Amino acid sequence: MSKLGFIGLGIMGTPMATNLIKGGHELYVHTRRTVPADLTALGAKSCANATEVAQKADIIFLMLPDTPDVATVLFGDNGVAAGLAKGKTVVDMSSISPMETKTFARKINDLGCDYLDAPVSGGEVGAKAASLTIMIGGTEAAFERVKPLFELMGKNITLVGGNGDGQTTKVANQIIVALNIAAVGEALVFASKAGADPAKVRQALMGGFASSRILEVHGERMIKRTFAPGFRIGLHQKDLSLALAGARELGVALPQTAGAAQLMQTCAANGMKDLDHSALVRALELMADHPVAPDAA
Repeated sequence: MSKLGFIGLGIMGTPMATNLIKGGHELYVHTRRTVPADLTALGAKSCANATEVAQKADIIFLMLPDTPDVATVLFGDNGVAAGLAKGKTVVDMSSISPMETKTFARKINDLGCDYLDAPVSGGEVGAKAASLTIMIGGTEAAFERVKPLFELMGKNITLVGGNGDGQTTKVANQIIVALNIAAVGEALVFASKAGADPAKVRQALMGGFASSRILEVHGERMIKRTFAPGFRIGLHQKDLSLALAGARELGVALPQTAGAAQLMQTCAANGMKDLDHSALVRALELMADHPVAPDAA
């Protein structure tokens, strides 16, 4: 049994923390809101702040919305850094800036502790099923030490390289996912406007080279109008902003990513930033003045 900490118990963090405690580990938790009752019922111990979590746990996991949130939780008042002792490990599973991640890692390393950036893909469904894809940056030794815990949360677990490389991989993942959602949205808007049944079009495409997980899952969401968030547009916007900021710094062009970001901005400007990112199709529907399918009554 290991003494673990988990900070950030949102849509993703709660099931991830649940899987750790179900794996037989002692868990100390902190979140901005109330700790979910289901988690405390399993034995999770609520802490007053991040410092207390770091004092009591040997490995501390973070699952937070954005780069500033991670900076505050690590180095702000009552932050993780204040509670660390040499030999402990910080694992940031948030999706944040690769550049800032390298800075955070150096600061934690200077305290005699290890740092892994380990963002995930798979959404709420993957978090609950412990089938997340986990992309890790850090040392081989730290990775091997934490790997059995990653295996309680995910299936496709890869040490990509050094600190920051996990976050770089996640940004690349979010580019691919966003462009696929946009492609599926465009295809279904086109088919529906042309008079074809979008459900049957999707069914036909699932048997060909256009088949994808996005067409399977998010294509169905677009047709059934089920936009309750698994992964919110607002969070995907943040990830694409990281991609575009990184592109500027690296001197590369990401024209399709910029287009997808603008579609998400259109949704956000129309009050849809808290919908699932499959609702990106609504921006295309606004421009076409035609929905893929009627909204549910």
